[in-house]
Amino acid sequence: MKIQRAWAMPSENTFSIKPIKELIKKYIDPRKIIVDPFSRNSPFRSVSITNDINEAFEADYHMDALDFLKEMKEADLILFDPPYSPRQVSECYKNAGVSVNMQTTQASFWTNIKKEISRITVPGGICITFGWNSGGVGKKYGFKIIEILLVAHGGWHNDTICTVEEKI
Repeated sequence: MKIQRAWAMPSENTFSIKPIKELIKKYIDPRKIIVDPFSRNSPFRSVSITNDINEAFEADYHMDALDFLKEMKEADLILFDPPYSPRQVSECYKNAGVSVNMQTTQASFWTNIKKEISRITVPGGICITFGWNSGGVGKKYGFKIIEILLVAHGGWHNDTICTVEEKI
């Protein structure tokens, strides 16, 4: 497993952060199926199947992420950049004009998303998870960590942890 550390200013558009963008570019192959269930303002929209619940963002679909993943058949690469906390979930849903419910802020919601990611990722496929921990999708769902990038944002900003996993 490769572990790297980088420094960059924080941004609500995770994929615009230079070291994160560079990490993703290493795994992008436009001939493969790339799925992004929380696309926001992704610079990789042109090479991926994108979803964002908020219709203000340009995406192929505007669905709840779990419903979106359930519609997918398979993927070679998943870019998994969900809201990192219940507060962020609430903000995303409210900004999209969608009511927040108990299901979307419970751990079981994230468990169900991980199950769907596992279902659609082909053997040898990659999932890159972004968040405040390195848990990723996890061994329980058939993934092994191959790379971690810690992006420190300085001061009191939380670091962004990018966990690259391969489906085994």
